[in-house]
Amino acid sequence: MMNTAQVAYIDYSELKRFMKEGLMALGVPETDAEICSKVLIESDLRGVESHGIGRFNMYVERINQGILNPVTKETIVRETDTTALIDGNDGMGHVIAYRAMELAIEKAKRHMVGLVGVRNSSHFGITGYYPSMAVEKGMLGLAFSNARPSVAPTFGVEPVIGTNPISFGAPSDAEHPFLLDIATSTTQRGKIEVNAREGKMTPKGLTIDKRGNEPTDSQELLRTLVEGTASLLPLGGSGEELGGHKGYGLGVMIEILCGALTGGKFGKALSGFNQGNPIPHKLGHFFAAINIEGFVSIDVFKTITGAIMQEIRTSQKAPGRQRIYLAGEKEFEMIEKRKKQGVPVNAALQNIMKKLVRDLHLEGFDFPFL
Repeated sequence: MMNTAQVAYIDYSELKRFMKEGLMALGVPETDAEICSKVLIESDLRGVESHGIGRFNMYVERINQGILNPVTKETIVRETDTTALIDGNDGMGHVIAYRAMELAIEKAKRHMVGLVGVRNSSHFGITGYYPSMAVEKGMLGLAFSNARPSVAPTFGVEPVIGTNPISFGAPSDAEHPFLLDIATSTTQRGKIEVNAREGKMTPKGLTIDKRGNEPTDSQELLRTLVEGTASLLPLGGSGEELGGHKGYGLGVMIEILCGALTGGKFGKALSGFNQGNPIPHKLGHFFAAINIEGFVSIDVFKTITGAIMQEIRTSQKAPGRQRIYLAGEKEFEMIEKRKKQGVPVNAALQNIMKKLVRDLHLEGFDFPFL
């Protein structure tokens, strides 16, 4: 553990324990708090700083507001051999999603495919965590989620679609599996929050306001995104010239999978507010596990997938570039780095953690800034 003037590097296991004990102090059962903290620390280890300790205070606030149930009591609404629909009953999204993917994997073990939809859930951390669960079992995994409206459609300026992430994981015989985890927007609100905490501007071309401008002031964007006078842009940016309509189409596809197919909420109904008062977000998710043995042997699949990755990796590099990455490689390498170095916690987050220590009466944490 080391400290500088601005950043403290915290052992990941201690940071995970901090989040777990914080959740337990709020009434989250220990088993569920373990799931939540595992998902959250995985985000920090992968370098996705918008979805780990940087997002932790959001869950604390929502539990305190009464719009997020600390005790998750999900129910199965409908089920077949290969499918299931779960109602999350406004519980912890990480727990709901974890159990939903577990169910999809079990169905795929028995019937070669498992498809599980979820409604009335909440923010569940990084989408990529859940396909990884299937990959660890030698399967293909997919995960989707809708989100509160923050993205304008192509040729529009009003936020009506969520960032609506998509993730796909596949095992291979390479050092790391293939793991795609992306939003269907140009960026995420969480990354703008990171920019704001670090005093950075948000790059031009990622957002749009009601007048068609592309604002860059991160602090101001956080305000205008909340009030609905600014929006994120779909993946590809504004208009159709750079493919913005493709990101827009993917976002709507996920809205259909996670809203229509689950009989749940969509679009503006996911805002988390009713006449200015906070309410549960009612998010929908969709998970799939595919048993590779239903098509080819796992060894054949891993060999071909590894060959695909290697052919891409060894193709000609652009001038000045030394390496071509496959989806997930940077994150897997970051995991190894941060397990040794620690997870960086900037000054703004340190202040939030100090307050949480006081408010939640947490003890026994030897962080350098306490």
